[in-house]
Amino acid sequence: MAEPVLRSFVAAANAPDCDFPIQNLPYGVYSRAGGAPTCGVAIGDMIVDLAACEARGLIEAQGTFSSPRLNDFIALGRPAWDKVRADLTRLLAEDANPDLPLVPMAEATMHLPIEVTEFTDFYASKNHAFNVGVLFRGPDNALPAQWTHMPIGYNGRASSVVVSGTPLHRPMGQLKGESGPVWGPCRRLDLELELGAIVGGETELGTRVSVAEAEAMIFGYVLLNDWSARDVQAWEYQPLGPFQAKALGTTISPWIVTSAALEPFRCAGAERVDPLLPYLQEERPGLYDLTLGWTMNGQTMAETNYNVMYYSSAQQLAHHTSSGCPMRVGDLLGSGTISGPSVEETGALLEMTKGGKSPVKVGEAERTFIEDGDEIGLYGFAKGAGYRIGFGPCTGTILPAKE
Repeated sequence: MAEPVLRSFVAAANAPDCDFPIQNLPYGVYSRAGGAPTCGVAIGDMIVDLAACEARGLIEAQGTFSSPRLNDFIALGRPAWDKVRADLTRLLAEDANPDLPLVPMAEATMHLPIEVTEFTDFYASKNHAFNVGVLFRGPDNALPAQWTHMPIGYNGRASSVVVSGTPLHRPMGQLKGESGPVWGPCRRLDLELELGAIVGGETELGTRVSVAEAEAMIFGYVLLNDWSARDVQAWEYQPLGPFQAKALGTTISPWIVTSAALEPFRCAGAERVDPLLPYLQEERPGLYDLTLGWTMNGQTMAETNYNVMYYSSAQQLAHHTSSGCPMRVGDLLGSGTISGPSVEETGALLEMTKGGKSPVKVGEAERTFIEDGDEIGLYGFAKGAGYRIGFGPCTGTILPAKE
């Protein structure tokens, strides 16, 4: 006989399509009108004020929830994460009736949940890497020789990571002209559907971590849109890779879904092509059964699953330290664009429109790339028995370039 689904006294949290049931309890930073940003946990249509909870002695986190960012709490480590999660689950249960400080989500403004110390973006979906490689190099040379042996990535700009709802201006840049570069606004602006991992542990310069150790260091995950100026990238990326094409902005969702909340949905990823070197081998499957998709101006454009990925976040983190590179609490690791095998599962317009050659319908209009005024939204959730673990909104609107 199946166990009954755990329920909360917050009624909205018990709806089967609610992103924030008691099984989730994601962390974020919010403020109310006239107030300072503070840490909270989402439950149904409410936010638990964590600083107020700690002040009342309901939870213990060494005063870290009074900070306007979650880094100090995350730095306490997994025992503290587990204890606060267990206490909140007890306090929010259906048969509990504590005088909890709850704030309606409708009255809250969400902020960047962490101080992003560093940002690294990877390229870990075989479908995406192959599709993009075909556009530029043909099917015989689509994947670089090293792709099936290690996670490929680049160091991005932490300073341009923004929270959901922040509008971004179309970037200006050097573009390839008929006889050399021209200066102008990006003409081929794109999105990238990704999942971002929040690093919750420190390593020292010269230290490497195993995949298992890396997994234990990951606090949780956010939806991530790594906006991409494809024409700027095409002109600049050889031989050192993306630079200004990726610096215009990276949007993340305001709620961090913890690795503990996703644990029941752990699963294997894409079939391995080549055996990995020992330092990248996993002791257990490292991906999650997560439905992920994106919308343009409210219209669903594509939907896929995180389990199509070739490398997990733990493998990416282990590889990141393989040179002895130090990691810090608040580092953000982007998964890379997540795409399934069909056009309806692609996580970027570059793939969906075959490099701009096959326009797609958005309402009554057509698109090859993003136009000014377009709003891109990402969504993601895992389905449990009678509940779902969701990430909430991750949206951004493109404004005209500042010429």
